[in-house]
Amino acid sequence: MQKPGLPEGTRDFGPDQVRRRTYIFDTIRSVFVKFGFQPLETPAMENLSTLTGKYGEEGDKLLFKVLNNGDFLKTADDELLQSRDSNKLTAQIAKRGLRYDLTVPFARYVVMNRGQLTFPFKRYQIQPVWRADRPQKGRYREFFQCDADVIGSDSLLFEAELALIYDEAFARLKVPVKIKINNRKILFGIAEAAGIPDQFMTMTVAIDKLDKVGLEGVREELRQRGIPETAIAKIERILENTSPDQLLEAFADSPTGLSGISELDRVFQLLRKTTLHNEVVFDITLARGLSYYTGCIFEVSAVGYEMGSIGGGGRYADLTGVFGVGGLSGVGISFGADRIYDVMEGLNLFPDTLDNSIQILIASFDEATHDYGFQCAMKLRAAGLSVELYPEFGKLKKQFEYAAKRNAPFVAIAGDQEMAAGVLTVKNQQTGDQQAFTIEELVKQVLDFHQVA
Repeated sequence: MQKPGLPEGTRDFGPDQVRRRTYIFDTIRSVFVKFGFQPLETPAMENLSTLTGKYGEEGDKLLFKVLNNGDFLKTADDELLQSRDSNKLTAQIAKRGLRYDLTVPFARYVVMNRGQLTFPFKRYQIQPVWRADRPQKGRYREFFQCDADVIGSDSLLFEAELALIYDEAFARLKVPVKIKINNRKILFGIAEAAGIPDQFMTMTVAIDKLDKVGLEGVREELRQRGIPETAIAKIERILENTSPDQLLEAFADSPTGLSGISELDRVFQLLRKTTLHNEVVFDITLARGLSYYTGCIFEVSAVGYEMGSIGGGGRYADLTGVFGVGGLSGVGISFGADRIYDVMEGLNLFPDTLDNSIQILIASFDEATHDYGFQCAMKLRAAGLSVELYPEFGKLKKQFEYAAKRNAPFVAIAGDQEMAAGVLTVKNQQTGDQQAFTIEELVKQVLDFHQVA
């Protein structure tokens, strides 16, 4: 008999976990809606032609490919099969792939539906993505992203608002975070100042690994990619700057770098007019490895809990251009829901009431009181409460044990006296208090309990 198992890098989520994940999704969604974003969903699969070439060389390697239907080897080139050239063979046996992120599918959607959209178009999307990465703490092969993007405007207002969305959502979740901002134009300014503008992406990919491999690791990667020692030393000196204004002298001959400084100044100018719950800082070492970013970039890290980034995003000047429609600048952010879940679980931040799978369990003694309990359950449900009637009547001990396992905060007893009086005797499982309530009184009692909790 085959032993069941899960693909590496994926997880099951039981009822308690799903309730907690839904709490995260609902909280983030409510902030998206508050800022005027509209919902969107796209297919799990996209054409590989849509996905490839959008995430850089390393990102393309992490795409999950989906084999063609039927006998996918029937039309494959025999020579490629014999040579085991998987890269070239893939194009013949797989035309689709699982989405790597939500941004590229969003750009594809905008191009295909641009005639029906009102610009700037603001959308949010909460769906799973897949990456053929090596599973490790906080890194999965299947995980959810919660994205918000604006496309069709160059206004830096949206950069400021996206930072505010991060700030408010994490404040609601009670997750302390640091929101880091940089600008890809500043990174290009570093490349120009170091005399290696033609190796900008190489430098950016290396800097993006700074928090993982450290400064010496970045140095070694830059050396291996052929960047001169003088340029590496210049890069290191510039990375020591802690504010955009300190870069003015270094970028004297870099209009692109100066433009990046100006853009960041505007974003921080807008943010200074607000009251923030979390720290928003400039981080010159923030690079973001995805190749489509062209302006401001974001990354969010949890404070007080060791975890990789739990959010990130940035400005992309012409992502729709690769699909034949240019001139649509966009900017967006993403919440890493699975990592946020791990952080909240590690810091014990989920509300206790989420563990209450039902609000009331109704217990009964015999068939008549069971029928009465059924009627009460329907009335309580009609009032919006989560109620379960225990399917068997009789021994209260068994029914109370079930209620405890389901974390029901209240047990309502339906007996002969209760049925005659039109009430339920309700026991608060936390305090042990027991009192008779009408349906209307019980609804108020339960709602008041959850407001306090």
